[in-house]
Amino acid sequence: MKDIIISPSILSADFRCLGEQMELLAQAGCDTIHVDVMDGVFVPNISFGQAVMKTIAKDAPLPMDVHLMIVEPGRYIEEFAAEKAVESITVHVEACPHLDRVIAQIAEAGKKPGVALNPSTPLSTIEWVLEKLWMVMIMTVNPGFGAQKFIPAQLKKIEQLRKMIDDRKLDTVLGVDGGVNRKTAAQVSAAGADYLVAGNYIFHGESTARAAAEAIREACK
Repeated sequence: MKDIIISPSILSADFRCLGEQMELLAQAGCDTIHVDVMDGVFVPNISFGQAVMKTIAKDAPLPMDVHLMIVEPGRYIEEFAAEKAVESITVHVEACPHLDRVIAQIAEAGKKPGVALNPSTPLSTIEWVLEKLWMVMIMTVNPGFGAQKFIPAQLKKIEQLRKMIDDRKLDTVLGVDGGVNRKTAAQVSAAGADYLVAGNYIFHGESTARAAAEAIREACK
């Protein structure tokens, strides 16, 4: 098992002081910052746009993973990739009819490419691009809102994806996004995940963000 990467989603942060909230995550020992970009079309919510991203990326204390929950993400890759703090860009297979092309766009922009799969989306949709991906993100909630309940049926998908990755002897990161807390972290880690997006639990689940992050790491051992 690789070391667990904890990537808190700032969708659950206090929007009045995002800079301070990101510093809090760095002090808590988290690894990256997960930024959910939502357009109100692909998902039923609107969150951050390019202007906010540009502002918060200036002094980001940790690398950032931009999760584009938007239609036609290929139109915006270069704009988000322009920010130095952005380490990776994750798009949804359901929003990319030309997924291979978008993956190439991300890589050509100098960022690590990731692909997210909604709960009802089968692993077969990434079978022919898996070798090109830095990360595959299994959504363990239906995307669009924070603080949702974990969908246990996704554990089987995580196990199957771990087998796909291992059978091909790849270094692809296996991410999980949605409903991650102390209990579910242990479950997804045992199933093969090594990159956990946790928003509500990090910001509101324990006495401090550090305590929450440490609880997740301990649960994954």
